[in-house]
Amino acid sequence: EEYDEDDLKDPYCDPEHPVQIQFQEISAAAFKIKNGIERTPCDRSRLSEQVGMEVYLKKDFMQYTGSFKERGARYTLMCLSSEQKKLGVIAASAGNHALGLAYHGSKLNIPVIVVMPKTAPLMKQELCKQLGANVVVHGQDFGEAKNYAIHVSKRYNIMYINGYDHPHILAGQGTMGIEIVEQVPDVDAVVVPVGGGGLIAGVALAVKSLKPSGVESERSPGMSVSLKAERPTYAKVFPTLADGLAVPVIGVNAFATLKPLIDKMVVIPEEFIALSILRLVEMEKCVVEGAGATGLAGILSDSMPELKGKKVVCVVSGGNIDTAVLGRVLERGLATDGRLCRFVVTASDRPGGIAQLTRLISSIGVSLKDIFHERAWLKSDIYSCNVKCVVETRNQEHCVELEKLLKLHYDYVNFGSSLSSTLL
Repeated sequence: EEYDEDDLKDPYCDPEHPVQIQFQEISAAAFKIKNGIERTPCDRSRLSEQVGMEVYLKKDFMQYTGSFKERGARYTLMCLSSEQKKLGVIAASAGNHALGLAYHGSKLNIPVIVVMPKTAPLMKQELCKQLGANVVVHGQDFGEAKNYAIHVSKRYNIMYINGYDHPHILAGQGTMGIEIVEQVPDVDAVVVPVGGGGLIAGVALAVKSLKPSGVESERSPGMSVSLKAERPTYAKVFPTLADGLAVPVIGVNAFATLKPLIDKMVVIPEEFIALSILRLVEMEKCVVEGAGATGLAGILSDSMPELKGKKVVCVVSGGNIDTAVLGRVLERGLATDGRLCRFVVTASDRPGGIAQLTRLISSIGVSLKDIFHERAWLKSDIYSCNVKCVVETRNQEHCVELEKLLKLHYDYVNFGSSLSSTLL
């Protein structure tokens, strides 16, 4: 749809006049919302020894709707005038902001309309309805949903709440920073996942002299691009495991608040997000979404050597991962970890040829997961076949051991990452 330029301006997020929030607003928010949200644990991680730093996980995915977004949502709703509370609010969100607003809107008896793009997970659409919000599915992506939501807010005179840039949202998210400093008083550094910048802006202000480090996926590097350009700048967003961080232009108020306070921005490859989700499931017994695991992914990818030996709080911000996606992500994590390997070997197609291969594989304790024969496209002799295998190993070293063993016994072995994804 075509909208008038003025029709799409959000009065609370004006690029010409960005708002730098103050610490006082965060302490006011902490007092106001403390009876309505969970004070989530900040426990020492079992991964500390493995990464060479004392890691504490701030588990904000343990909020009722599974993410930190409740903090800002509740505070913003509590700050409305009585007239605004009657009229209600509108927001655009593909996920956690919508859930937080829907839940606290119903708790505070404030009507909430949520505009979700068609790409929003069905599970989240249904959850928002169950929590009492009026869900409108509109637009191909978040941008279109947002434009429609702002248009509706102007037309019906209801307040539009930007999920990562409204000043009250920033103050609400910052309350997590106050908890972190109370729970781990001698913390040296805080690592925060970054999408639109709302959480890291609030936390940076709350933890004061501790400048936090931000982590984002290479497939949505909005904050890094903006810090280089010294202003919020468009960055193309690609499909990412951290879908909750996929924001093309970061918030203007978030940027103004954060710019003097951020220590470092790290951009990491997608496979470390999968590995981070796997580590959290296996070592911490935490089921976390991609966006929530991105902070820890920054640590696992060795992008922060300066934190070695330090006491670090890593924010685990959300746990709303699609159940169907979880299995796939764990498999990717296993592959990154060298515990799921694949190879192609040219073996004899005579009786016993495959038995010999499987015996060899099992002789060093490798488990065969999948096997596939290909005979038609072979250029070698007619009594051979290409055998493609997916196997489970203990770790990367075990994988290398298998490769050496196969190369001893077979002329043609093509292993692991050198295989194109079309092979399997």
